[in-house]
Amino acid sequence: MISHDHHHHHTMAPSGQGTVVLNIGYGIGALVIHTPGRLHGHEIEVSPVNDPAHRTHAAVRARYVRGGVLWSVVIDSLPAGRYTVWRDPVTALAEIEVPGGGVAEFEWPAEVAVA
Repeated sequence: MISHDHHHHHTMAPSGQGTVVLNIGYGIGALVIHTPGRLHGHEIEVSPVNDPAHRTHAAVRARYVRGGVLWSVVIDSLPAGRYTVWRDPVTALAEIEVPGGGVAEFEWPAEVAVA
């Protein structure tokens, strides 16, 4: 298991190559949500499907990769299970299975805005 600092310092600065460290391992996974660039800076929330009030969030940030720039949200330290991705505080957008020891990915639909 990789550990990292759990302080919640939000920055909108782009991430550099190789700078994202994930806390994943037995029973713990991560979720990457790829978004259109127009969502840069927006907070996206997720919650366990069976506990919608227990939400965690992260901001959409620029991620520089070999082919250019991508925008995404990276949420780690999630207990394995099904998660709701919230379009806004009251509207669920999708359900995603987060595997223990792995990373789930979700593509935010281009036509869907956040409130």
